[in-house]
Amino acid sequence: MPGLFVRRHAEAAAKFNRISIVYVHADERAAQLYEIVSNNEQNLFTINVYFRQSKNKLLNFWRFIRANCQGIRTIIDLYGLPDITHVHVLTRLALVAWWLKLRYGIPFLITEHWSRYIKDRDEFNGFARKWLTRLLVRQAVMVTTVTQNLAEAMQYHKLRNPDYRIIPNIVDTETFSPQTTKQNGLKRIVHISCFEDRSKNISGLLSALKELGQKRDDFECVMIGDGMDFDAMKALSEKYGLAEKVVFTGLQEGAKLAETLASGNFMVLFSNYENLPVVIPEALACGLPVVATRVGGIAELIGEHNGILVEARNEQQLAEAMNRMLDEYPKYKPETLRSPIVAANSPEAVGKLLNNWYSEIYNHKSSQGRIS
Repeated sequence: MPGLFVRRHAEAAAKFNRISIVYVHADERAAQLYEIVSNNEQNLFTINVYFRQSKNKLLNFWRFIRANCQGIRTIIDLYGLPDITHVHVLTRLALVAWWLKLRYGIPFLITEHWSRYIKDRDEFNGFARKWLTRLLVRQAVMVTTVTQNLAEAMQYHKLRNPDYRIIPNIVDTETFSPQTTKQNGLKRIVHISCFEDRSKNISGLLSALKELGQKRDDFECVMIGDGMDFDAMKALSEKYGLAEKVVFTGLQEGAKLAETLASGNFMVLFSNYENLPVVIPEALACGLPVVATRVGGIAELIGEHNGILVEARNEQQLAEAMNRMLDEYPKYKPETLRSPIVAANSPEAVGKLLNNWYSEIYNHKSSQGRIS
């Protein structure tokens, strides 16, 4: 799952560039110390490097760096030196990119997805980590994040770079599209998450649904996903007497996920903290308005024109917002909700944006080379 967002960006960029991916993964069951598996699809060449995981953290760090270097060496042997390195998620990978910059003069940019810098999480700790991350961010030619909120959180932690930019998460707008016919009978609320209650506050959502059920009985809530708190949330739903109101589908992906999402009348997220979950633009692409909390970068996308924002942990406010949306969702026109997502989040749109940035970096590098 963590690599899915990166791969989507790589696939979009590969529409206009020849892209190579290095993906490193630790496996304590690995038969070999290092194993390399490659796959070549059109303009996207993928190197997966698996290394044997140790109980020693320092040894794992060394093996991680070595595995990345082996993957990069494989790419260089096949295709030559890359023009640009694009790092997704700090900090260790930026260390590898910095080495490529020092050794070969290859510029690198960073895309950060992690919400650990946001104050509600407060997980960016440790003197050595902070010092190294600040150094590496300064060495990048550009830093991109999926929200302005995350960019500001990073700069609050003194991760300074003169060129911060926003890059949208990618939505498969062909798969995620409105349904011409909805389900009959009950109005349908849809929730999608990784079922981690600390961040997603599913227990608070269930409490609000319980309150909503005391006011009306013309709805159901379909909860899509799986995770560490799935069984606990299912038990809590039964405790609240919501067995006939809440449906747990388990994990769904691809076309099945899009079909279930598009069958709803609106989507709800009651997160305690977020960056900007991709399920929100996916819901909009399906023509669904969104009820969500005003946390992270959600308010950068959701407003009165496409949904309702509530305060985190305010179950009363959430129940009122869902009650209102059950009556007002027909006023939101699916194509009006969908068109901005197609324009900004489609693979074609993000691919063009990345291509423009890569061209800008490459041309700047070339002009510096001519001057020198």
